[in-house]
Amino acid sequence: MKNKINEKINVENMPNEKGYFGEYGGAYLPPELEKVMKEVEEAYKEISKDPTFIKELKDLNEHYTGRPSPVYHAKRLSEAAGGAEIYLKREDLNHTGAHKINHCIGEALLAKKMGKKKVIAETGAGQHGVALATAAALLGLECDIYMGEVDVKKEAPNVARMKILGAKVVSVTQGTKTLKDAVDAAFEAYLKDPVSQIYCIGSVVGPHPFPMMVRDFQSVVGIEAREQIQKLTGSLPNAVVACVGGGSNAMGIFSAFIDDKDVELYGVEPAGKGLETGLHAATISKGKEGILHGFKSLVLQDDKGEALPVYSIASGLDYPGVGPQHSYLHSIGRVNYKTATDREAVEAFYALSRMEGIIPALESSHAVSYAVKLAQEIGKGKNILVNLSGRGDKDIDFVLEHYPLTDYQPEDNITDDYQEFLKHIGSRD
Repeated sequence: MKNKINEKINVENMPNEKGYFGEYGGAYLPPELEKVMKEVEEAYKEISKDPTFIKELKDLNEHYTGRPSPVYHAKRLSEAAGGAEIYLKREDLNHTGAHKINHCIGEALLAKKMGKKKVIAETGAGQHGVALATAAALLGLECDIYMGEVDVKKEAPNVARMKILGAKVVSVTQGTKTLKDAVDAAFEAYLKDPVSQIYCIGSVVGPHPFPMMVRDFQSVVGIEAREQIQKLTGSLPNAVVACVGGGSNAMGIFSAFIDDKDVELYGVEPAGKGLETGLHAATISKGKEGILHGFKSLVLQDDKGEALPVYSIASGLDYPGVGPQHSYLHSIGRVNYKTATDREAVEAFYALSRMEGIIPALESSHAVSYAVKLAQEIGKGKNILVNLSGRGDKDIDFVLEHYPLTDYQPEDNITDDYQEFLKHIGSRD
């Protein structure tokens, strides 16, 4: 299907008519939602070709969100890494502070065109919740945001922002009280009234057409970055790196480079306390095929097919599934999926703050951490483009309380290169 919104043809015309990327995706729904999802799909297909809608979205992207976001050469970080040059796609500079606003404005416009009165959604780190609450306020829609009780406490600044914007924040106390449970609660609320409200999912997950829609709205990131990096360096990057939870920011930037076989793509999952501990959310690294929240993908699950509890320092990444297109890209070997631990993410959080004056979201810090290692691995004369998907305002209090800089002395078991890199962070006295 042509993505008229960003004037780009999607790779291999995926998904197919039934919403599958290879064998992943689809729509596994209760009967009462099948008709509703079909209506959403048809409405999206119609507006994605509507010049009025496209112009409205383009104008809001430019004059409201602040697009295009710049690509920045992180010179001091690159020097400290001692290898390839690292460039950052600055999605943290968008209005609301992350990439989430890209698809939230699109989804809210769709809701408005469909005559919906309310948008509902889940959120983990709160970035999607803030972005949707913002879009709802902009377009005069009611907004309910479902958020796990653990994340409500952890991400207090974003909870406050949502409330100020007029959204109702529903604290979810079931299960692990985190992102997966917030999705469950939001779906339950949607089932009660699929007519006057629409579920605006926060990533490239869920039943068809959501993975397609969110990817299409996020593809603006890759389209911009492809042109910007060539203007800065004279060529395409050697590698593109992005964090992966559900995977919307990664699909957004990967979409412009998938056909470029000389560009290596790296998705970085949260290894949490370590893959061997079970306290992680590395779905592609450790998951197996299953069905979750209405779609087929790789899922962290037990022997009975039930989703496992997951963990990450980054609330936006602690989801037991992953977007179906990511599972497909993994299956064909097009994207390399790696991991970063909590510790590595916090080290990158401090490093980027101290070396570039940019405080990244903990989610984005996973990508920065792996990019530093990759820079050392591929060496000088190469370029790495990192999608800096969000800023870390929401994480400052949590990091300072639980991960003080004095705790981040280099470990004995890390490489000499990375140990040398960590010395650049600053004084730990």
